[in-house]
Amino acid sequence: MKNFVIGSLGILTLFFSSCKDDNNNDEDYSIDVASLVTPEVSARVADPLTSNPFTGILEIFPCNPESSIYYGNFVNDNLSSFSGYYVIVDGSTYGAYNRLLHLPTGNYNIVYWGTPKYDDPIYNAPAIKEPGLTIGADLSELYFSLRPNSGDTTYMPVYDLVHAVQEAHIGIENLQAPLQRVGAGIKIIAQMSDDDIFNPDISDIEVLIGGIAEKINFYTAVPENMTKTVKFNLELSDDSTMMSNPTVMLFPSSENPSLTLIITLKDGSQHTLNQNLNTPLSANTRLTLNVVLGEIHTGGDAGNFTIEDWNESTETIEFPIID
Repeated sequence: MKNFVIGSLGILTLFFSSCKDDNNNDEDYSIDVASLVTPEVSARVADPLTSNPFTGILEIFPCNPESSIYYGNFVNDNLSSFSGYYVIVDGSTYGAYNRLLHLPTGNYNIVYWGTPKYDDPIYNAPAIKEPGLTIGADLSELYFSLRPNSGDTTYMPVYDLVHAVQEAHIGIENLQAPLQRVGAGIKIIAQMSDDDIFNPDISDIEVLIGGIAEKINFYTAVPENMTKTVKFNLELSDDSTMMSNPTVMLFPSSENPSLTLIITLKDGSQHTLNQNLNTPLSANTRLTLNVVLGEIHTGGDAGNFTIEDWNESTETIEFPIID
């Protein structure tokens, strides 16, 4: 468990690393620090069928009551812009790695953001652009944004993020966060049509998913500007029978996001395949896309591929000939 905690803390340093301390010592808040309350925190991930205890990192942002204006958190007896920061295991606070909330008694509008931990493999190089945060900031005007790749106009996959907004009375009730996932997951499995080992002429497959939201609102988690393209690579399995990726997380997409595969051969030639998916990549969904590749023809124009089957969150694409 200790290894998990240390690893998670390393990943989540992205959250508001650019925050200023903003102690505001020059202002008189008329707060008796001895009277500050430290609420207990628990969290679960909610979906239509179940409500599972949350394991991961959770950040808590207290706002003024019935508003999105950030109040802050008392750290070392000073009002600071630093959020509450918690390691959560099976729904409850764990260990000594936490930056606890210390607040005066009263009503608050609480904004939660977290990143879950999973046993299943997940893409290991996500990134995100986070807003700076100051006391009094309007969280409804702040955004998490895609981080661009260098050298082209594509963007990187994002973290798996969960979110909630909930009114709470500090000093009377503990904090219980019903978290909702704000992104979508996609896993692509490419295989040869004869179920043989992967074609040795293929050296690399890049995946581009278009129609992805550029950003999500910090307060509402609503996605905006579904015009961006996210890029990632497939990896060859140890037995050379497939190329695939661990689950990649994306911001939600437009109605029919585009899929592009750029297949690079060992001779340096490339073949680009394009297809729109039948369904949007919406929040709290995960799509498994099976791509079946047939014979590769070198030279000539790139071909197209069609969607043969759709079954809930699984889509199969067959491409018999690659020109």
